[in-house]
Amino acid sequence: MEHAYAIIMAGGGGTRLWPLSRRSRPKQMLTLGGHRSLFQMAVDRLGGLLPPERILVVTVAEQAAALQAQVPEIPKENYLLEPMPRGTASVVGLAAVALHARDEQAVMAVLTADHYIDNETEFHFLLQDGVTIAREGYLVTLGIPPTYPATGYGYIQRGKRAGAYGHHIAYSVVRFKEKPSEDLARKFIKRGDHDWNSGMFIWSVSRILEEFQAHMPDFHAHLTELSAHWDARDRDAVVREVWTQITPQTIDYGIMEKTDRAMVIPANELGWNDVGSWDSLFDVLPSDENGNIVIGKNILDMDSRDSLVHGENSDRMIVTIGVRDLVVVDAGDVILICPKTESQKVRQMVAYLKQQNKDEYL
Repeated sequence: MEHAYAIIMAGGGGTRLWPLSRRSRPKQMLTLGGHRSLFQMAVDRLGGLLPPERILVVTVAEQAAALQAQVPEIPKENYLLEPMPRGTASVVGLAAVALHARDEQAVMAVLTADHYIDNETEFHFLLQDGVTIAREGYLVTLGIPPTYPATGYGYIQRGKRAGAYGHHIAYSVVRFKEKPSEDLARKFIKRGDHDWNSGMFIWSVSRILEEFQAHMPDFHAHLTELSAHWDARDRDAVVREVWTQITPQTIDYGIMEKTDRAMVIPANELGWNDVGSWDSLFDVLPSDENGNIVIGKNILDMDSRDSLVHGENSDRMIVTIGVRDLVVVDAGDVILICPKTESQKVRQMVAYLKQQNKDEYL
């Protein structure tokens, strides 16, 4: 892993686990049934693979202090601050400029701060093999085998087998497809040659900068300006000025859908979950003998099954009697109650609160 670095994207706004996740405390800062936050676990699973000084975190200023407090072993200068969110392409671009100034041979693994990964050994193998492929000039993505026709994920169509690398087989990428309809997602699963896009990527810094130049030339011009000022005293001012001119874009659409250098490694044994809704916690957290997940100290239940109850306020008791398949979340100023099957609609409720200018609940 010489010249290898991890970039952790940690600037999300955090709405899918509302009302517990808020603007001031997004999903990656939450501790869900344990003692470590999702962000801390994202750093923990790099242990033994990369030292803290080769882990960079891209976030926004209002979240930086809290993240630094959670993981103080990462040097403060490794926290890269976006003045405002501009999509994942800007996250990658900012990190690429920083790494290029530090190590022109750098290979960067772009990772997430808010996903759950069960098999850390397999995660290490994937990163090691991905770095090997990236050094050959490819853009590597990790594909997750789909378990249901999800409409909230992007899909990757695998092409020809490109070769065996260490513990894994890599494939060329035919195409990326963002968030298909349910009917189309079912067809993808039936074909057997599509993976979910995990949002994790591996490439050399020099390659991704070349891809930006080829497919996002205006953005590349901004990065070139930023690079010229990276070691100057006015860097922060230049970043702020440049970021006001950037058109928001995802790395998927801006680069991965256009490049002819993409490869995918199916991550079949990773145990991945993006913890995208309250009902997804049933896939990653242990339940009791009745299928219930109970998080909190002052919760009393009688004859309930297959439900999740989360209590933030220890002064207020939550009592459930005979409920089935419910999600109950007490966040102090908001109580959420919904069927498990409806928990995906939390995002719609957050959108409604924004429309109603109920910012105090966001």
